[in-house]
Amino acid sequence: MTPPDATLRCAVLDDFQDVASSIVDWSPLAGRVVMTAFHDHFGSEDELADALAEFDIVVTLRERVPFPASLFARLPRLKLLVASGMRNSVIDYAAAEAHGVTVCGTTSSSAPPVELTWALLLGLARGIVPESTALRENGPWQSTVGADLNGRVLGLLGLGKIGSLVARVGLAFGMDVIAWSQNLTEERAAEVGVRRAATKEELLGGSDFVSIHLALGDRTRGLLGKAELALMKPEAYLVNTSRAAIVDQDALLTALTEGRIAGAAVDVFDVEPLPADHPLRTAPRLLATPHLGYVSQDNYRRYYGEAVEDIAAFLAGEPIRRLG
Repeated sequence: MTPPDATLRCAVLDDFQDVASSIVDWSPLAGRVVMTAFHDHFGSEDELADALAEFDIVVTLRERVPFPASLFARLPRLKLLVASGMRNSVIDYAAAEAHGVTVCGTTSSSAPPVELTWALLLGLARGIVPESTALRENGPWQSTVGADLNGRVLGLLGLGKIGSLVARVGLAFGMDVIAWSQNLTEERAAEVGVRRAATKEELLGGSDFVSIHLALGDRTRGLLGKAELALMKPEAYLVNTSRAAIVDQDALLTALTEGRIAGAAVDVFDVEPLPADHPLRTAPRLLATPHLGYVSQDNYRRYYGEAVEDIAAFLAGEPIRRLG
């Protein structure tokens, strides 16, 4: 439906679950903004530019959709870009300013998303997916032998807000928790109740489960490559719910294919959504989820609720939560 001339058009990208219009109240924008949600991902800049040509406002989730200068140049009607989160590395803020586009963000839930880390780790340890699949398909009754957590070593790469909570759950399971990062101190490790590994190599070689909780940056990009994965025990597991680029994806695929580690669980990928023919979709010893770490009711209510607030404030001439 084409909106009246007095209204603006707002596009919500990647609404995969078809919840954007129902999970929060958009009525504060009634009569001023008409919202359209797109449920499929646009895989190229050309597709995105064509789809968004008639929109004045765009709401984008996380850092999945790049907004480079070339895209801003193709969207002359765009006035406001709202991104979930308060930092976004794939938006060209200088280009946005040059094209007269205001960029705003939203906050996230104050509760760190540790549940998925443990869902993946436990799923790996107890073979939940293959056992459930076999049960449903009348396959073998028990085909795996679960890995115990009590008494095993949990190695955490990163001991920040999320890593610290993951550590406390590991301690509750009776695990011996060690941690390492480039800035981690003995005092911080002791405060959380874990041991500080002297080096990354010590942590990788001594852990039964390794879980990554680091921010992506110049020092962490490619932190785990072929040499680092080779340090892990053959019976050890790797969990990554942080950023895909921290682990060399080709090296991980090789380690899984050749059985150099017992398994891995990942929620993040270099390209999202993951292409249908990507080898990680069929990799052995891999438990993979489609970047579900932030996909929760509380987070979505906050993202979309604050997107509505951002749009209303922009229309009032007083933008809030500006980025750039």
